[in-house]
Amino acid sequence: MVILPKLARFARAYPEIVLEVTSSNDPVDLVAGEYDAGVQLGEFIQRDMIAVPVTKEMRLAVVGSPAYFEANSIPRRPQDLKDHACIGFRFSNSLYRWEFEKGRKALTVNPQGPASFDDPDLVIRAVLDGVGIGTAMEETLRDLIAEGRLIQVLKDWCPSFPGYFLYYPSRRNQPAALAALIDTLRLSK
Repeated sequence: MVILPKLARFARAYPEIVLEVTSSNDPVDLVAGEYDAGVQLGEFIQRDMIAVPVTKEMRLAVVGSPAYFEANSIPRRPQDLKDHACIGFRFSNSLYRWEFEKGRKALTVNPQGPASFDDPDLVIRAVLDGVGIGTAMEETLRDLIAEGRLIQVLKDWCPSFPGYFLYYPSRRNQPAALAALIDTLRLSK
């Protein structure tokens, strides 16, 4: 969502730079791992890092397949999820708790269902197969929703939040390759 859409442009502009990309849903200690930079949601970045926005604000979407909703009612409030098979997403060895907000009301739901995955693509695959309801970044689901393959629910309960940031430790001498990557990925106004 962040690197791949701009990778071809980066590779053409900087053919001498080879990006080595490691993906993980878990928080990564850049210094201990000897990484130059990382890309993460803003809320998970350590305070001592320099953070550069690389996406617009985002929000989670709660979705189910048409087949699932033929057999189950559509949830109108987050509390209704207790009556649904919810597909969980795991990161950092924890199950992500679904966070909802509407006006001054805020609540969290622990998804209960037949499966949980540490890969968001597997969550959506299970949802598409009618296993249950799941969550993913709304931006990544736009086409599936527009095609009618997924039905978005509880939209008015899903708040926006700061999106992804490229982050890196503050250093006096920033590598030229990192500066080029920052320039390429930086969110343009």
